[in-house]
Amino acid sequence: MKIISHTVKPKIPENLAFLDEIAHNLWLSWNFDAIMLFMRLDYDVWLQSNQNPAKMLGMVSQERYDELGQDDSYLAALKEVAEKFERYKKGETWYKGPRDGIVAYFSMEYGLDVSLPTYSGGLGILSGDHMKTASDMGLPLVGVGLLYRQGYFKQYLNPDGFQQESYPENDWYNMPVHRCFDAAGKPVLISVDMAGRTVAAQIWEVKVGRSSLFLLDTNIEENGPEDRTITAALYGGDKETRIKQEILLGVGGIRALRALGVPVAVTHMNEGHSAFLALERIREHMALRKFSFAEAAQAVWPTNIFTTHTPVPAGNERFGIDLMEKYFRGQAQAFGLEWRDFLALGRERADDDSESFCMTVLALRLSAYANGVAKLHGEVSRKMWAGLWPGLSEAEVPISSVTNGVHPRTWASHNMLELLDRYFGPRFYEEPANLEMWERMDRISDEELWRSHERRRERLVVLARDRLKKSYKRIGASDMAMRRADDALSPYALTVSFARRFATYKRGNLLLRDPDRLLRLLSDPKRPMQVIFAGKAHPHDLPGKEIIKELVHFSRREEVQSRIVFLEDYDMTMSRYLTAGSDVWLNTPRRPLEASGTSGMKAGVNGVLNCSVLDGWWAEGYRPEIGWAIGSGEEYKDEALQDQIESEALYDLLEREIVPLFYQRGRDNLPREWIKKMKASIRCVGQEFSTHRMLQEYSELFYLPALENWRRLEKGGYADAKALAAYLAKARAAWHSVSVSELRADAQPVMELGAPVTVSAAVDLGGLEPSEARVELYHGELSSQGEILEAELTEMEPGSRSGRSWEYRVTVPCRRTGQNGYAVRVLPRHEALVSPFVPGLVRWA
Repeated sequence: MKIISHTVKPKIPENLAFLDEIAHNLWLSWNFDAIMLFMRLDYDVWLQSNQNPAKMLGMVSQERYDELGQDDSYLAALKEVAEKFERYKKGETWYKGPRDGIVAYFSMEYGLDVSLPTYSGGLGILSGDHMKTASDMGLPLVGVGLLYRQGYFKQYLNPDGFQQESYPENDWYNMPVHRCFDAAGKPVLISVDMAGRTVAAQIWEVKVGRSSLFLLDTNIEENGPEDRTITAALYGGDKETRIKQEILLGVGGIRALRALGVPVAVTHMNEGHSAFLALERIREHMALRKFSFAEAAQAVWPTNIFTTHTPVPAGNERFGIDLMEKYFRGQAQAFGLEWRDFLALGRERADDDSESFCMTVLALRLSAYANGVAKLHGEVSRKMWAGLWPGLSEAEVPISSVTNGVHPRTWASHNMLELLDRYFGPRFYEEPANLEMWERMDRISDEELWRSHERRRERLVVLARDRLKKSYKRIGASDMAMRRADDALSPYALTVSFARRFATYKRGNLLLRDPDRLLRLLSDPKRPMQVIFAGKAHPHDLPGKEIIKELVHFSRREEVQSRIVFLEDYDMTMSRYLTAGSDVWLNTPRRPLEASGTSGMKAGVNGVLNCSVLDGWWAEGYRPEIGWAIGSGEEYKDEALQDQIESEALYDLLEREIVPLFYQRGRDNLPREWIKKMKASIRCVGQEFSTHRMLQEYSELFYLPALENWRRLEKGGYADAKALAAYLAKARAAWHSVSVSELRADAQPVMELGAPVTVSAAVDLGGLEPSEARVELYHGELSSQGEILEAELTEMEPGSRSGRSWEYRVTVPCRRTGQNGYAVRVLPRHEALVSPFVPGLVRWA
């Protein structure tokens, strides 16, 4: 059956036309006065549209449009928001540099707004906040992702409390996206080879303030039924679906930007899903400049950035060799690579034919810059991937860290922002990257902050009751259960929330380990406590689903009903209510398995106090004045023992510190000490854990250096890339002959602090010249195991040559008391090397 289709737009009066523009720009999602325009337009329709401005415009009656077109109050509000939006687009920004090259940010998911369901959890929310902050700061950055027909699943519970999933279809023609068209008015299409089959994709654009996000979609008539489902669901399907999605994201994403005329200079891979983009960039250089694979790899390596989010080996995407052969055997031949050499790009052990292909390894091998998402996660990542750089200490593995953050205007509740705007002044909105503004937190009175917080807790209780009633009604619960839902929770009790993905390592049921102690806390008539749980388990994670079922069953016990609840279908809307209206944000992961954990930051910026294991961001964010730590950062091999110790520590904190402090009131009934912690939390999180701080670090550590690398390469016609490839080939051929011998030091058995020590060594460079190698003295205090601690590096200078060896020598002072040690190593040296640490090119004495 042939169907002819066209798109129908709502008929909006000319003086209200701005509504259509702002409905299709997600600047609206972090500006509540813009959202209010739609709520005032028709509040009932706003709710019916699931808070989707683009959709509701087509649902509002023509009579209502005509009425508001004559309403001077509404028109004044509309004019004010329109002027604010124009000032935002044209205002000065943190970034003031050139825009000749663009940073392309690739992510599998984006959590921008509830109206655009292209996210599942923390990774997507971070990507969304990244895009919003890039807009705030004026960075030359675009986003690239996939447009999922079904997005992530909707969660509902059966009568027994077991998680079920539904997959509603998204209607993109009624969402804040629009298709990209060429000059002739035709949709822009790109194509990608999938195992010898050509798959086409159209491109959609999402406006995010000043920035753009481009999403690829294969659900078009140019594709057969199988290929139309590639973008059917986020993280859906089997491994073959995943590899097709990741080829589309990486390879197709680069082609989409080229087709749109975006001058891509630097690429940022947010997790390994998009790592195939590095291969596509290499292919482009080989085709355009007739480079070899090695030359093209050096052309893109200095401009690739990779962020890893996964602190466990099993969490990193791997594909079997059968799938790799099906989809990449032909490409390896086109690259001029032997099949084993191609597979080695994604293997930790290049010569291990039994090892699968790892996307994280591919990204690490082809990126000059790599980072984890918290200081602790950086340490874990360096330990995990140290094998890729044999001969380096863990501390030197070139994986740094940039701690995640949250976008304050997205996650601070609107009445919290009203306080901040009023007391911080207009610069707080106009200069979001000015982190000194948060020092003004003490200007806000205790009374105003607490009243604001109590209103937020009241709204959270209203939301929880509404969600519970809808859940009970769906499963046909009794009238008594419906009445209990009406009375669930108290707007005045200490409210503890645990809301996140229900993976087993997050231990969502740790609070239930001693039911008697929990019951005493929940049933105290003078100092009551209540607990809200929310979150989804992965559809295939049966242990995670069992934890949810356990929580639901416990919440139905007669003695705790109305004091502990589980809320279905955790999403961005619910997250905003929870992170704004709770009193304590609970997090109980097994250290060090939480890479970052941004939900606690969202809570913290609202003055909600964190109580968490010292893992992820809390390992560096915790201080007694802003929250509580469960334990002292211990790591256990016995999980049962860990659960026992840390659950008891949690109960102790609740009983002895958290509950008493919350109910410690003066004559004015204000918990002054609690409010003091709230203010400290808002100040700390706003300054140290906002995405504005995060993107300043990304810019200074990665984006700006990578853009400079691109300009240098472009200016020189990529001669540096060819020269570096030739040098590395020469170095690798010579390296087996490089050796260090005759290591000597003129130190006495006992030396005085500050006394000089001269160290020399004979170094055979294997045919390399001294200008082509860096010889370093690696020195410092010795541990009891004979390891050099916190090593200092001092370059040694070549002297005379004897046969094949050069004598290298350096004099250094004795900087530390105790036993000191000295070692010598050789590294490659070339002016085009961004980092001296090339896998396999380290030689020690």
